[in-house]
Amino acid sequence: QESMHAYAANVYTTVIEELMKGKQRKFIAVEQEFFRLWWDMVATDTQKQQVHQLLQEGRLEFVIGGQVMHDEAVTLIDDQILQLTEGHGFLYETFGFRPQFSWHVDPFGASATTPTLFALAGFNAHLISRIDYDLKADMQKNKKLQFVWQGSPSLSERQEIFTHVMDQYSYCTPSQLPFSNRSGFFWNGFATFPDPPKDGVYPNMSLPVTDANLHQYAQTMVANIKERAAWFRTGEVLWPWGCDKQFFNASVQYSNMDLLVDYINKHSAEFGVTAQYATVSDYFQAVYSRNLTWEIRDSQDFLPYSTEPFQAWTGFYTSRSTLKGVARRASSLLYAGESFFTQYVRKHPEGSVCKCKALKQLQSLRWAVSEVQHHDGITGTESPKVKDMYMNNLMYGMFNVKKLMASIIFDINNAKKNGEVYSSVYTKGSGKPDVDQYVVVYNPLAWNVTTFVTVSVSSEAMSVYDELGHSVPAQVQSSVESQSSYDLYILVAISGLSYRKYSIKPLDGKQSAFIGSSTKYKRRDLTRADQQSQHLFPVVNNCYQILFDQNTNLMHSITVRETNQTVQFTQEFLEYHVNGDTKKGPISDNYLFAPNASAVPVSKAVGLEVMSGSLMTEIRQYFYSNVTSQDYIYAVYTRLYSAPEGYDGKLLCHRIEQEYSVGPLDLNREAVLRTSTNLNTKQLLYTDNNGYQMQKRSFKAYVNNTVARNYYPMVQTAYIEDDTTRLMLLAERAHGVSSQGNGQVEVMLHRRLWNNQQWNLNNNLTLNDSSVVRPVIWLILGTKAVTNTLYRTSGLALEHRPVVMFGELSGDKPKLPRGLQQNSIHYLPVTVPPNLHLQTLSIPGWRYSSNHAEQVRSIRMGKQKQGDADFSRVLLRIRHLYEVGEDPVLSQPVMIDLKSLLKGLGLVVAVEERSLTGTWDVNTLERWKWKTAQYPGKRFFNSTETSEDFRVTVHPKEIRTFFVYFQVQ
Repeated sequence: QESMHAYAANVYTTVIEELMKGKQRKFIAVEQEFFRLWWDMVATDTQKQQVHQLLQEGRLEFVIGGQVMHDEAVTLIDDQILQLTEGHGFLYETFGFRPQFSWHVDPFGASATTPTLFALAGFNAHLISRIDYDLKADMQKNKKLQFVWQGSPSLSERQEIFTHVMDQYSYCTPSQLPFSNRSGFFWNGFATFPDPPKDGVYPNMSLPVTDANLHQYAQTMVANIKERAAWFRTGEVLWPWGCDKQFFNASVQYSNMDLLVDYINKHSAEFGVTAQYATVSDYFQAVYSRNLTWEIRDSQDFLPYSTEPFQAWTGFYTSRSTLKGVARRASSLLYAGESFFTQYVRKHPEGSVCKCKALKQLQSLRWAVSEVQHHDGITGTESPKVKDMYMNNLMYGMFNVKKLMASIIFDINNAKKNGEVYSSVYTKGSGKPDVDQYVVVYNPLAWNVTTFVTVSVSSEAMSVYDELGHSVPAQVQSSVESQSSYDLYILVAISGLSYRKYSIKPLDGKQSAFIGSSTKYKRRDLTRADQQSQHLFPVVNNCYQILFDQNTNLMHSITVRETNQTVQFTQEFLEYHVNGDTKKGPISDNYLFAPNASAVPVSKAVGLEVMSGSLMTEIRQYFYSNVTSQDYIYAVYTRLYSAPEGYDGKLLCHRIEQEYSVGPLDLNREAVLRTSTNLNTKQLLYTDNNGYQMQKRSFKAYVNNTVARNYYPMVQTAYIEDDTTRLMLLAERAHGVSSQGNGQVEVMLHRRLWNNQQWNLNNNLTLNDSSVVRPVIWLILGTKAVTNTLYRTSGLALEHRPVVMFGELSGDKPKLPRGLQQNSIHYLPVTVPPNLHLQTLSIPGWRYSSNHAEQVRSIRMGKQKQGDADFSRVLLRIRHLYEVGEDPVLSQPVMIDLKSLLKGLGLVVAVEERSLTGTWDVNTLERWKWKTAQYPGKRFFNSTETSEDFRVTVHPKEIRTFFVYFQVQ
């Protein structure tokens, strides 16, 4: 909002005005969040008509077209797709415009998922800039900045995309003038915050072009163009004109540049260069028409990113961990809310919940989750007040969606409206004493899920019953978080996209929840622990035996019971000490990680308490700086689960759940949890790109900064392995992760920094984050074959834990409301095989026609005015979770019958297969086919086969997008 006030609204207002004045002028615009704010709140009807005209003439072009330019390192693929879809839906509905080029110039490193997503969205070329400085120099020298990128090993040439890496000057115009000490090419100066200057004089306004300096200006520009031309294979040079916060006075920009362009073209024989205003589309069209043969790049990404020897941009993988966690929780709640609402609309067309209001509630969270994917959002590289804005928008959207889900439950069950419904997602609900509560638990995944949900209760004496009054396995124990309450773990078994209701009653003499018993062990002084004698005790479930050493209170080893293989397994917290004074050397900040030396162990003493019960054992370890310390800064809660007979406990049993409590840290400390094993991993680490695919990370030795340059982002998954055994880590938020030694993996959990770099101080980027963070990681240990079958479904089970909503029944009516008594799993379950993921089931509400000619016609005739949202179109995405050859069974293609899959929602009458963001019919989408040595014939590119009878075969790693229409009820 401040940016809109300070400069961004003026960008669109003045650029549109200037484009109308000269047919030769052009402009590209990226992030839809800014453009939509201008369109909805600022633009006049005349300006709106002019935008339509300029888009038709190709002089204004939207590139990327998402709500934001998303970060590539720490974002989840679902959220990248969401924010792209959000922006593309607006552009297509409003203008019939479909972006076909990217402009990913600012994310800090490039993921291999991005080229695949942009290919699936129908793009013809991809453009990036920030990659490792030494790699860029090498590519530049050898004219290898352009290539055809096959980002996905399984989709390979089917979803490849031509990729252009910007040269060393990146996306801002080089502004040094050899003939003046004033800068050039930024004639409007730089934006000031929070208010534009009253006199219109901005700082750093460039030297105006005059008759006296015109020739020198042109020489400077031509020299830079020729320098860059030497780095590319074709005669076209993309010369970016602009930078951050530019063009808020487009008049002075264009009037100066017009003079330069005209002069160069009048003297082109002398200069050997001609110049023209261009869009990204113009540039790529020119390169494409050269018909050259391009090299292929495989699925290797460009992470991490360094800008010089001591500047490794690997700190932001962990910065503002709380924001990273809330962003993911919000994303997961949105995912659940979308499918819940879609089912409600389909099955209860006469329901009392207002659909238009409901859509607005969902849209508030779609918008918040989209905007936080920005490359200065979820990355943690924003000032505290901007972070607070992201948090507020996320919390507001989550509140709306929880409210919507609660009102749907109420409506379906015709519950008495005076019964209070409040809901809580992942946080432990607040139980009240002596009141019958019920919890409604929704499983947002399209698989049958057996897991535990946690409810906070006020006493140990509790019973839990399902809809039929049968007793449900549960365990209650003293809470980790408060002295006065208890954690009630309820074992839930729920079919795909369905919900169950459980009532929680104070004990009535019948069977109660198991009560966990506590054993406290003496605090151990690590400095004096007897290394020779070990005093081991086991914690066991059906899958693992974990041994702890009572001499140290630390974990000692884990035995995988099905193979009887034992892995030595120790964990410790360490801190990297970092410098905050630029006079003393390289600094760590929101972006950068620059450790002074190796990490230092933080605790000299460990306390231990074991809560054991028949369903779950929880090991609580507290790490103290010395034996007499009162308070701990670090704790680990390790949980091992067991499901009783009759429950499918496979996934539950195989996960070792760890929740950490870290903070508040001392200043200029970066906290890591290091897990050391006796696996001979050769220091190889595997980490994921955006929860979509895995990357192999070999440890690389550098002259400088080796520790930081071997950090990688873990968005959802990381693992180490030897020839037989693999240790998987699954995360519910992004972290930096590294293997600094053989058999080791360390996860950065938290950072607290302060530095005196002027730019950081000016922008309040010091990351003095005094919070306590509570991330969760699931560990899976086993053979490669076993972990392969478990980690994809487990990662999604952690991402999309069941949504828990609480209700309380008024005292005079012990009976549940009508509909709560019967076995009220109303929704027919929606279930896909374990190697597929139902990635999206939602009602977008777009009013556009899926017939392109019709959509363009209705826009030209001005019919696209605000009508009612369209509730009849359901957006469905299905993703294949496995790579080709990854698993003998799970890597097979899967045939799925959409009519039968969705029969619980009604009778499917039509299915249209669409591009990733929904704006193209795949049968009419023809992407450019760039020539490669592998495929010398240049041909247009068609996507996938769909069958007439609603049956679809989904191949490894495909993401298939459909519009589904049901028979009207």
